[in-house]
Amino acid sequence: MSWKPELDDLERRRRLALELGGPDKVARHKSAGKLTVRERLAALVDASSFEEIGSIAGFPEYDAAGTLTGFTPANVVCGRARIDGRNVFVTGDDFTVRGGANDGGLREKFQFAETWARRWRMPLVRLVDGTGGGGSVKHLETMGRTYLPDVPQFTEVLEALSEIPVVALGLGSVAGMGAARVCASHYSVMVRGTSQLFAAGPPVVARTGQTLTKEELGGSQIHARNGTVDDEVATEEEAFARARRFLSFLPASVHVLAPQQPSNDQADRTAEHLLSAVPRNARQVYKMRPIVEAIVDAGTWFEIGKAWGKSVITGLARLNGWPVAILASDPYHYGGAWTADACRKAIRMIDLAQTFQLPVVHLVDIPGFLIGTEAEASGIMRFGAQALAAVRQSTVPWCAVMVRKAFGMAGLAQRNGSEAFLRYAWPSAQWGSLPIAGGVEAAYRSVIEAAPDPAAKRAEIEAKLETLQSPLRTAEAFGVEEIIDPRQTRAYLCRFADLAAPLRRAGRPHFGYRP
Repeated sequence: MSWKPELDDLERRRRLALELGGPDKVARHKSAGKLTVRERLAALVDASSFEEIGSIAGFPEYDAAGTLTGFTPANVVCGRARIDGRNVFVTGDDFTVRGGANDGGLREKFQFAETWARRWRMPLVRLVDGTGGGGSVKHLETMGRTYLPDVPQFTEVLEALSEIPVVALGLGSVAGMGAARVCASHYSVMVRGTSQLFAAGPPVVARTGQTLTKEELGGSQIHARNGTVDDEVATEEEAFARARRFLSFLPASVHVLAPQQPSNDQADRTAEHLLSAVPRNARQVYKMRPIVEAIVDAGTWFEIGKAWGKSVITGLARLNGWPVAILASDPYHYGGAWTADACRKAIRMIDLAQTFQLPVVHLVDIPGFLIGTEAEASGIMRFGAQALAAVRQSTVPWCAVMVRKAFGMAGLAQRNGSEAFLRYAWPSAQWGSLPIAGGVEAAYRSVIEAAPDPAAKRAEIEAKLETLQSPLRTAEAFGVEEIIDPRQTRAYLCRFADLAAPLRRAGRPHFGYRP
């Protein structure tokens, strides 16, 4: 008289669901060097923590007597799990069932998967492989009709961005809705060689006269360098590690604040090499990343988007255990001038910081927006204006360290719109409406041309103006708050992080996150 027969029947369905798309399709999937969806879930989350939801959702087959004869699971596997002890929600596309296409899934399950994490205020990780809920022309035969494109659950995809951390890993060929789900995230990764991303795949593109392989059309070497995704990695395991690391800096949702973690790094630690990190010759480049690593908690620097927008460095780190967002210039690329891509990259990091209440540290060396015909053709002033707007719309605590240059309109990016703003300058700092070299040509042209030795006259004027450009002169007029010893920068920034922590305010941001 017990319910064991029904439980046995349930268990049978679960065993069938574990077979995914069947042995042949699983073997073909793995021969491409990819893990199955369940292997991916096991590798991503804490051991034995995955609690599946919708484990027997799918497409059953019954005989005339109503006996189950076969079962194909829906191609979305989802559930609650833990990552480093924290609750998360995970969705995984099963490419072995209809290539992850819409006709191999259940719309109700897909929509549920995109809404559950937001409702319960926990991070969402998407393992995307295939069209990820997108269409397939074969589905038309099943439906017996066509339909106007409408994906109501995509609204939920976008809503999640303003409330919970969303990570998306492109783990195979992703197109259409699958590609959109990768891009509509706070952090996205592709796997080199096995992951491709496109609006439409090679067979569709071929109809336009372009015959391309998947890699040629949408490989990670393309998208990690144009900003479509944030990063590329060599293996799926590395993608899982980066997802875990990214989430470690963020709160579970915007309704709570990211906590402080214990730090074994002394807050007042000095770095002797910073005294000579910036060359005295303003035209000489230097490496910014060692400066970043010297001032943040040891081992916490997590760079994001290294392969694109290269004149701006962005990432997450900790200061005295507090998570912060980092913006920094890289003079090895365009002298640190902000390009159109650099502006887009900076906006992305600023929006992330604003959404999850992460204080920002900005290491400033901005000679201006990039100039020249290519820069103008890229729409630099449009993207530059958007970047400056994003900076000023940001209200999280902000600390600018004037490392070297801050010129022109781009120099406005040094500070945001927060009242909780601190600014320190290194003795190497320079600033103004224009760099002296270019400004002298414009302002003293007639004097230089009239001189017996124009080159000597130009050098004389530049030398005179350079003495006026000393940051000490600005500090004397209280045009900058304080000039500090570069070796002590970490101590100043750790105090900033401590001051900023109680000023953060949990809650949904006043504008939605812009993917």
